Amino acid sequence: MNSPYLATIDRFNSLNVMVIGDAMLDVYLNGSANRICREAPVPIVDIKDVRTLPGGAANTAVNLAELGARVHYLSIMGCDHEAELLKDSLESHGLDTSLIMRDRARRTITKQRVAAGNQLLVRFDTGTTEAIRGGYERQLINSLKEKFHEVDAVVVSDYGYGVMTDKVIGVLGALQRKKENILVIDAKSLDKYVRIGATVAKPNYQELVTLLAITEPAATGYRSEQIKRYGQKLLKKTGTRYVAATIDIEGALLFQHGKEPYRTFSKPVENTRAAGAGDTYVSALTLALAAGASIEAAAEIAKSAAVVILQKSATATCTQNELSHYFGSSSKYIPDWKELKSRFDTFRKEGRRIVFTNGCFDLLHSGHVTYLEQARALGDVLVLGLNSDTSIKRLKGSNRPINNLYERIRILSGLESVTLMTSFEEDTPISLLAIIRPDMYVKGGDYNIENLPEAPIVLAYGGKVQIMPFVQDRSTTKIITRIKSLDKQPA
Repeated sequence: MNSPYLATIDRFNSLNVMVIGDAMLDVYLNGSANRICREAPVPIVDIKDVRTLPGGAANTAVNLAELGARVHYLSIMGCDHEAELLKDSLESHGLDTSLIMRDRARRTITKQRVAAGNQLLVRFDTGTTEAIRGGYERQLINSLKEKFHEVDAVVVSDYGYGVMTDKVIGVLGALQRKKENILVIDAKSLDKYVRIGATVAKPNYQELVTLLAITEPAATGYRSEQIKRYGQKLLKKTGTRYVAATIDIEGALLFQHGKEPYRTFSKPVENTRAAGAGDTYVSALTLALAAGASIEAAAEIAKSAAVVILQKSATATCTQNELSHYFGSSSKYIPDWKELKSRFDTFRKEGRRIVFTNGCFDLLHSGHVTYLEQARALGDVLVLGLNSDTSIKRLKGSNRPINNLYERIRILSGLESVTLMTSFEEDTPISLLAIIRPDMYVKGGDYNIENLPEAPIVLAYGGKVQIMPFVQDRSTTKIITRIKSLDKQPA
């Protein structure tokens, strides 16, 4: 069913894309807060981990590269320590940084977030936001003219921090009129681009409110209905062929001339700490259009890429493999433990915390769903080990399982909390744990660490063990017993 989407995603590797816009460095300082400061009633955060990641247009460039495209990134930053960190981070993703200018008079835009546990406490923003100076503006325009006709698509990522001057926008419009490219605009002030003939404008809800001069923003849950009636006005105000209006957890509305709006639906993720979903959405939308997809198909691909990163934390990206797996029919199930270990290695390189749990999950009920959601909340990735059919027969008796392994996989694949699954033939996943070595092993029920056979394996390699109670009065055995009792009742 998803083969057209997969074919489109496969074509991303052949595409050249230019990104032009504001480069930023995102810094995440994570720690714990167990004390109050004497100087003021504020928490003292003991920083345990510092992560530096590309932000803004730089994150868009990284997303495009991770999705398979060759990227030409035009921007400017300072000559400071933050610029070096940003340059190193971009190059670690395989990006060519030769088109990024360095200006000693500028400070690199940096956004530092301080968090304690799962709570974001404060964000500090620094950096130069004035328009770029004349000589740098000319150099940027020259690079734009040189690359524009060589690429399959152009993305403008304009946060209003000085890169996209009126002259740069004017040159972009002139180039677009000579050779119409796939041109996608993601900008805080979309009205500046109304005359350049872009393909798509991608405003978020706050940008829509400003652009449409809406005096009474709608509450969450009612925003799509509010924006739906403005479709043709948006197309006129942006001067684009399409408008992709993203509305947070309500999904997105796709407007085009002479047609009813096309809506895609999001999959809400509670307590997500991911940032940059809009950058991911724009990147996947651009590549899908450049690969020949319809606007509707491109919107579905873009929505799916955004859903992938919402399972992560910090300023995140979606890879081409992750997007393909998302559309794959049984993409969450990996029977080969070596392949699973390889995926774990990738997660660790990305700095993601891996949680593992196991069980039969024969007849899925609300207790299972709650347990898996709680387990997922303990990290960035939840991997589920399923007892095979023969393993369940040994543990539960010859009449079990009710649902065979592949029926259970199909059902569990629909849960957003579950990232990946595998299966094992033994009574316990001890052999599997020795290979994949998750950061945390979670077990539900009346266990304690002393009588849990998997605990020594996990603790020996430095992992953690977490015991979580099952939801009371919810069990597969009780469901089966209840069904049997109903069968015995007279008709």
